[in-house]
Amino acid sequence: MKFEEYTQTSSSIQKRIHGMESAALSLEENKTALETLFSCIDLTTLEGTDNKKRINGLCEQALGYQDALSGKTVAAVCVYSPFVHQAKYMLKNSGIKVATVACAFPSGQLPLTLKIDEVKWAVAEGADEIDMVISRGKMLEGDFDAIYEEVSQVKKACGTAHLKVILETGELQSVQLIRKACELAIEGGADFLKTSTGKINPAATPEAVVIMLDTIKEYYQATSIKIGLKPAGGISEPEVAILYYKLVSEIVGKAWLNNNLFRIGASRLADKVKTLLLT
Repeated sequence: MKFEEYTQTSSSIQKRIHGMESAALSLEENKTALETLFSCIDLTTLEGTDNKKRINGLCEQALGYQDALSGKTVAAVCVYSPFVHQAKYMLKNSGIKVATVACAFPSGQLPLTLKIDEVKWAVAEGADEIDMVISRGKMLEGDFDAIYEEVSQVKKACGTAHLKVILETGELQSVQLIRKACELAIEGGADFLKTSTGKINPAATPEAVVIMLDTIKEYYQATSIKIGLKPAGGISEPEVAILYYKLVSEIVGKAWLNNNLFRIGASRLADKVKTLLLT
């Protein structure tokens, strides 16, 4: 589809954010928000020191929430691809998805043919979800055809696995470039738009999320197809997560407030939200 010209500026977006940030939730609404946010977390470890013991611990953490919270737990566990098979085994029959990062995460600097091979291998290992990074260097030099091609080829390689496309919005430098990356990702077949790898600063920002949600809304209004959203990186406090909840609710609506269409990459958040839910 042909997207409309995006006329929002950084200043106008900040005004919208301030309005939503200042809107108070009732105690009941706050509890509902926390419950939803918890169910939308992708519990993640993506470190060079990751090993079998750490992955076991992460999976046990996710499973442990079901006991503590009467069956409630996070949406997915996200790990590097060598640990997908292990996580899949640990989480079988739990309802918790296994996600992995791909396409030369976090830099994106790898030939497309090798990115495709990486994705196919991860899916064969059992990945339910693929979080791919786009080539930001190509995005910054204006090679938009290359971005569309890599997303569309990765989408084909995913088969039945869901595709989250990481834009790394902190590197894209402008409202218009973030908007263009959203358009290309959606046109290429993204199931979700994701802000960040969590490896650079800034990572997730409300401004980037507003741009992403505006694009998702426009696409939905034109096609009736719902694209998901995943803010990720630097979200460690419940009040910050609740702002993202408010943005989703206000811009695209409550139909997105579930883990089929909304995820948060915020492992440090999980135990804090759990504590609030138990008090």
